[in-house]
Parts: sequence; structure tokens; C-alpha cells
Amino acid sequence: MFHSFFPQPKAFFSSLVVWTLISIAGWYLFAASLGVSLGYAPVSEEQQPIDLSFFLMPENVWFYGYFLLSAVIFCSAWHLKALNHPWKIWSIWGSALIIFVTYFGVQISVVINNWRRPFGDLLQNALSKQPGISVDNFYSLMWVFCQIAFLSMFVSIMTDFFTSHYIFRWRTAMNNFYMSKWEKLRHIEGASQRVQEDTMRFSSTLEGLGISLINSVMTLVVFLPILLALSHYVTELPFIGPVANSLFWLALFWSAFGTLLLAVAGVKLPGLNFRNQRVEAAYRKELVYGEDHAERAEPLTVRELFGNVRRNYYRMYFHYMYFNVARYFYIQADALFVVFMLVPTIVAGTITYGIFQQISTAFGQVSNSFQYLVNSWTTIIELLSIHKRLKAFEAAIDDEPLPEIDQRYLERETGVVHADG
Repeated sequence: MFHSFFPQPKAFFSSLVVWTLISIAGWYLFAASLGVSLGYAPVSEEQQPIDLSFFLMPENVWFYGYFLLSAVIFCSAWHLKALNHPWKIWSIWGSALIIFVTYFGVQISVVINNWRRPFGDLLQNALSKQPGISVDNFYSLMWVFCQIAFLSMFVSIMTDFFTSHYIFRWRTAMNNFYMSKWEKLRHIEGASQRVQEDTMRFSSTLEGLGISLINSVMTLVVFLPILLALSHYVTELPFIGPVANSLFWLALFWSAFGTLLLAVAGVKLPGLNFRNQRVEAAYRKELVYGEDHAERAEPLTVRELFGNVRRNYYRMYFHYMYFNVARYFYIQADALFVVFMLVPTIVAGTITYGIFQQISTAFGQVSNSFQYLVNSWTTIIELLSIHKRLKAFEAAIDDEPLPEIDQRYLERETGVVHADG
């Protein structure tokens, strides 16, 4: 699944994590202060632009250069190391481009969040009939938002276009690799489906999960400092009182609670989804044989196979029911959590509506990033079930024992039938 596209995936991803940590440490220990001494000093949150000039701020230009240098060093080293790998351009350089564009997209969210304060304060002043407010004030701010929105649309469209090609190259790499080992793989249950359908689902599912993960990490990197800076507006928390960096601790607690809640509620779902694919494949395979052979797809056989499908779906419905109870409870509570925690601050009148909008948006961005597993859990379950099926291919290629569930299928084919089919 990975070594067909990435060169030495274990070493590649391990070195990527290490290099990322080194780059982050280098930025905070050396590069950021060097930028200040060279005239690329950061701007305080209250003074940051609310329009497209945000991207030309000296500190951002300096960071873009640092990011580019770090990426070029890492990608060049792996390009030389994997000189003969057929997919090195897409897997190495393409991955770096996706990471940078995702970071840039998160920065667009920062500009929009900066814009929310003056627009929210202007709205509050207009509704309270403060003097000196004209329609031009609103139109000028709305024109600024349109410029940011058009940039966001352009970046999103181009990112989706490139990522789609990137993911299809990954699928092509898997397809070519598996077909080169077809003699070893064709005896695996549903081999054709795993090559044609599972590789497609694996790549498309990873597209969504991968981009979401990168976006979550980048959002934390960008929005955590903003959330920490906004925490000084929060005077106290309900039942707790004043807490330093309160918004950060609230986001961390609430996200960890949701992740743990859904992880416990959904622990059985990956195995059930995998089994569902297997019983569906067995039923479909018998029907396909019945198209060409009159002795296949007999009523008793088909009834038994469909009975396995029905039992597994009923089992899945039951487990998804209590999983959805936990998921929807958390989603509904999430809508009110930050407002509930800000009630003492709102009543004290220490923030304006614009600041409230900024806090809500920044908290939502950080909380959603921490909630990556919560938001992606059902998709992760599907990916794990696909991974289980493709893992049997890896075992067959490497002449290793098949996963237990595939061994049970082969035993059934040779006449050893288990109680669960």
C-alpha cells in the first residue's frame, strides 16, 4: 500500500517526522529571532492586517522562505536517495507541495478571523445606534471579505485538482505493484475486488483523511498562538474561576473527551466493516459463478450466503446505533460548550461582539483540529477495514501467514465451516 508509491516508507515517514521536529525547533530557537534581527519582526495580533496584505507581512514572507528551504533540503535528500524510484516526483515533491498549500489555506482562515473583529464591532455599534456609522463602512469591509473569499476559492480548487491527481498516481502505483504479483495474489478471496475496488477506495479515503490530518496539524500550529493570545480576554470560567490560558485548556479537554468517548463507543466497528466486505464479496462471487455455471448459485447456497450478509448488517446496525448516540450527543453539546464557558466573561462585559466572534472561531478551529479522530472516526473505520483486506495481499506477497479472517475463509472453502459463516 505504501512502498509501491513512497520510497522506503518506514524510513521516509520516520525521517519526515524527525525533520519536521528539527525544523520546528530550528524556527523557534534560531530562525525566528534571526528574522527579527534582519527586519522581519512579527506584528501584534491587534495590528495584523485584515486584507490580503496579511500574506506580505515580513514575518510571513520570512516563514515562507524558511519553509521552502526546509522542504527543499528534505526532498532533495530523498530524491537522491530514491533516484530509481518511479514515483519519487509525486510522492516526495508532491507531498511537500500539498503540505505547503494546506498551510497557506489555514493562513487564509487566520485573515478571515482577523476580519471578524472589526466587522463584528461595526455590527454591534450599528445595532446600538452609535453615531458616525455609514453604509460605506459595511460595504468596504464586505469588499475586503470578497477578496479573501476569492483567494480561498482559488486555492481550494487548485489544491483539490492537484490532490486528485496525486491520489490517482498512488492508486496507479498500487495497481501496478499488485498486478506484478498477481500469481501470488489471485487465490486470495475477492482478489479482483481488492485490486480494482479496494485500491480505489483506499486512495480516495486517504485523500480525505490525509488532507484533514495535515489541515488539523497546520491549524494547530497557526491558531494555537492566536487562541493563547485571546485567552486574556476571558476573565473567569464557570465553577472554576480565573485560569491562565483558559481557552487552550478548554479546547484540549473538550477534544480529548470527545476522542475518548467515540473511540470507546466505536471500538468494534472496524472489524464489523471488514467482515461486511468479506460476506458481501462471498455472496457476489457465488452469483458471478452462477452466471456461467448452472450448478453454482443454487437457492440453498445463495440463501446461506445472503443470511451471512443479513446477520452482519443487523450486527452493524446495533453497534452503529450506540456509536451514533455518543457521536450526536457530543456534536450537540459541542455547539454550546464555548458559549457556556464564556457566559461569565459576556456578563462582565469585558469583550465586544467582534472579540466574541474571534474567540468562537479560533476556539472552533483549534477544537476541531484536536477533534480530528472525532470528526473522521467513521472514515477511519472504513479505511481500517480496507487496510485489513489489502494487508492480506502484503502477507501473500511476502510469503507470510495470512490474517486470521482470511485463513478462516480458506478453511471454509476446503470444507471447515465456522459457526459465524
